Amino acid sequence: LTLVGIKPVIVHGGGKDINRMLEKLNIEAKFIDGVRVTDEATMEVVEMVLWGSINNEIVSLLCGHGAKAIGLNGKSSSFFKAKPLAEGMGLTGEVTEVDPSIVEKVLDEKFVPVIASIAEGESLGHPGYNINADTLASAVAVAIKAKKVIFMTDTAGVLDKEKSLLATLDKKKIDTLIGDGTIAGGMIPKVDACIKAIDGGVEKAHIIDGRVEHSILLELFTVDGIGTEISL
Repeated sequence: LTLVGIKPVIVHGGGKDINRMLEKLNIEAKFIDGVRVTDEATMEVVEMVLWGSINNEIVSLLCGHGAKAIGLNGKSSSFFKAKPLAEGMGLTGEVTEVDPSIVEKVLDEKFVPVIASIAEGESLGHPGYNINADTLASAVAVAIKAKKVIFMTDTAGVLDKEKSLLATLDKKKIDTLIGDGTIAGGMIPKVDACIKAIDGGVEKAHIIDGRVEHSILLELFTVDGIGTEISL
């Protein structure tokens, strides 16, 4: 993508790796309605896994394949800030502010920003907030005025009740599919993030199967694509 003049920005989470580390440390993983409750001990693990492990691995892989990459998180030059998501959720947060100039400067230097979903807190010494990566990707896409936002997951895209791929969707159709239960579970926050991105000015959002080799290229540069495209 960088070779053909596209400027990719990567946002990542790491829920499964966080769960594995919590289990090793005998720290209970708690969830409310599928959302992680992040106490201070869990937040330490979140930062250790996302920033100390996964982010470095992605940056290293990109550099090893010829791209210049650099890791960022919300604490990098006050890049993005958050507040508590809801009462009882601890340090699980929602983004309140994104400074697009940080990403823009990195892109101007021809680096690929690799962003871990850890936000800066409200005060000096605050441990920070654990942010849903889909939500963060949407917020960053809006802030930098991205043309597209692409969510990579482990399914083919949004599926109908017969498990067939829905190649295109708009907001009205999404509301109908959520209402009748076709879109459920972990796919709801992904389509919500897509809608927020589009409402914020991003032209198109895509949900694609990250397990497919060259999935981003196939979605962007073929007529039919391989996942679900969401637009106004």
